[in-house]
Amino acid sequence: MTVRKNQATLTADEKRRLVAALVELKRNGRYDAFVTTHNAFIMGDTDTGARTGHRSPSFLPWHRRFLIEFERALQSVDSSVALPYWDWTADRSPRSSLWAPDFLGGTGRSLDGRVLDGPFAASTGNWPLTVRVDGRTYLRRSLGGGGRDLPTRAEVDSVLAMSTYDMAPWNSASDGFRNHLEGWRGVNLHNRVHVWVGGQMATGVSPNDPVFWLHHAYVDKLWAEWQRRHPGSGYLPTGGTPDVVDLKEPMRPWNDVRPADLLDHRAYYTFDTD
Repeated sequence: MTVRKNQATLTADEKRRLVAALVELKRNGRYDAFVTTHNAFIMGDTDTGARTGHRSPSFLPWHRRFLIEFERALQSVDSSVALPYWDWTADRSPRSSLWAPDFLGGTGRSLDGRVLDGPFAASTGNWPLTVRVDGRTYLRRSLGGGGRDLPTRAEVDSVLAMSTYDMAPWNSASDGFRNHLEGWRGVNLHNRVHVWVGGQMATGVSPNDPVFWLHHAYVDKLWAEWQRRHPGSGYLPTGGTPDVVDLKEPMRPWNDVRPADLLDHRAYYTFDTD
């Protein structure tokens, strides 16, 4: 069984193996397919039309499946690799270890945001960006440049305390746990982290930055924590809701995957705190 660990506890060898698997997926073209898929859903998911990956109840199961597919791709390169999670309530500084040169590399230079160190810097030749929003082919970041700090544990707990998963109008205006975690309402958790990292993470092609996977692994973990706190509160809506994915309705782009199939992460992996 795959165990997802806090990135802060990874050994040097675990970091090296993860980086090597990421670079190999990039080299063989499989990585960019995930970037393309994510960008297509970001662009297509709207508050007033059909929405699946974002601004909708299926934000959490959709990304859970997306991460499972990506983790399996990594494991096809190295079966020992698992996706770690980045607890941004604890590791909340540009000087945190995940931004070190032996792992993800650090922030970008002030001139153009170009990341200059670490395995994903343009100078390595390992990480050319081919799925992009402009002509720049290099990884960019501006850690902490979005004007707000990363979310705190108190802010996370305030969202985990919400007992209803989601509610009408089932979009970015909704109240409830999902939308407050996604970040369109309230203290803004998930969205704020994307902006804090900056660069490609603040765009639809955010998976171009490998930290995307660590960020979403933690968002996924928070969903699991919410489920444990509220065992009587399940995924909503359960049926008959236009433009969004109901509990037992298939999610694009997987015709055979429903939110109901993804409610228990332990069928696929565990966290080091389970």
